[in-house]
Amino acid sequence: MTTTWFITGTSSGFGRLLTEHLLARGDRVAATLRRPEALDDLHAEHGDRLWTAQLDVTDTERVRHVVNEAFEALGTIDVVVNNAGYGLLASVEEASDEQIRRVIDTNLLGSIHVIRAALPHLRAQGRGRILQVSTAGGQTTYPSLSYYHASKWGIEGFCETVAREIAPFGIALTIIEPGATPTNFGSSLDTTPPLLEYENTPAAQTRQAFLGGHFPVPNSAEKIADAMIDLVDSGATPLRIPLGPDTYEDVRAALTGRLAAHEAHRDVAHSVAATTVG
Repeated sequence: MTTTWFITGTSSGFGRLLTEHLLARGDRVAATLRRPEALDDLHAEHGDRLWTAQLDVTDTERVRHVVNEAFEALGTIDVVVNNAGYGLLASVEEASDEQIRRVIDTNLLGSIHVIRAALPHLRAQGRGRILQVSTAGGQTTYPSLSYYHASKWGIEGFCETVAREIAPFGIALTIIEPGATPTNFGSSLDTTPPLLEYENTPAAQTRQAFLGGHFPVPNSAEKIADAMIDLVDSGATPLRIPLGPDTYEDVRAALTGRLAAHEAHRDVAHSVAATTVG
């Protein structure tokens, strides 16, 4: 059976791979990107099974327009993939106000507005899937990526709440957490001149690893794209799915550490309970 997908950020990375794989197997794709001509080769090969639109997800009105237009053009959309996003590599003091605003507007608010625009259509259908592409960095942290983490932890909290709200309508939401993968993430990182004060600190070490090409990237982008497709095909609807051994181990370590720290404060937490009167 043919499935229809709506995918943001399809010019490269996971978005491009998903679009290629889905079209190759006969599905329909509504692909959005900043430069639609980047998919001209796929248009030539797959014709009207590929619908494209120019979209910058930071433009809220344009998001609503494009989502509405896609549903009108294609009739039904089975899966919405929030994939558009990028990273900001800077210590907390190094990033400019503009850089901070842009990464939050893209990764957090852009994803929120795509979901909000799609939900009325999915509710009317009485079914649908939303895949929110996040990262291991939605539950873990690395120095020099604080603003990126802010956007990803934020969207994960939003999506975890929304998943519970929309379940009664037959709509499922899954947070996809890929590990480090050789896509264009590293080369597309927004950066800023480093402050001398942060030399020889963990922030500088992370920056050097990314910019020097020394940060481990143990995962296959092709396999991650296929795993996302397989998840939808299987009908399984987990809230989160880790994709990559690094994601699995890093998130496990983070959760275990947080739980241990949480348990250590049990007594003080209970000590501030209001005293029962009478």
